[in-house]
Amino acid sequence: MQYTKLGGSELNVSRICMGCMGFGDAANGQHSWTVDEEKSREIIKRGLELGINFFDTAIAYQSGTSEQYLGRALKDFAKRDDVVVATKFLPRTPEEIESGVTGSQHIENMINTSLKNLGMDHVDLYIYHMWDYNTPLYDIMEGLDKIIREGKAGYIGISNCFAYQLAKANDLAEREGFHKFISVQGHYNLIFREEEREMAKLCREDNIAMTPYSALA
Repeated sequence: MQYTKLGGSELNVSRICMGCMGFGDAANGQHSWTVDEEKSREIIKRGLELGINFFDTAIAYQSGTSEQYLGRALKDFAKRDDVVVATKFLPRTPEEIESGVTGSQHIENMINTSLKNLGMDHVDLYIYHMWDYNTPLYDIMEGLDKIIREGKAGYIGISNCFAYQLAKANDLAEREGFHKFISVQGHYNLIFREEEREMAKLCREDNIAMTPYSALA
């Protein structure tokens, strides 16, 4: 297995990251094709044996059961300091917006739930899963900075965004003294190559890691 630093961070990650969207309770979430905990554990254990130390999940994956499966497997099969764990948070819900939950409060609630699911006191990388057009960017970056300062996340990343949004977010972070996004997870493969237009160039210039999903289409 080959390893590299993730963008400008100090995280030493395997070049192959295990995406955990296929793990979780098939009766509890968006997908009906996910594998159960027993099969998930087999896959995670084999990945560790092959040198994978980077695992990516999300609170949205089967209502948090992917996080639960991953957390329990890593507790049994690996030392916490030997693995890099990433998870993601969703935008505010209409109900949260209606009740006045701020972007920062929402992020705090999301990370606390994910940490409980994972059985961990921190994640190495916390990812903004999809752009929240109903929440001010300042609130998002402030909330993410707060959880890093609290020790609940080591670094932050972003997913499913446009290059201009990533640039805008990191520019705001630099102006305000917040932590910046160090990675971007986008849809990229030999068939879908939109990321080559602007995102790849931005990431190269700013030393932001690209962690493509659906790499094999």
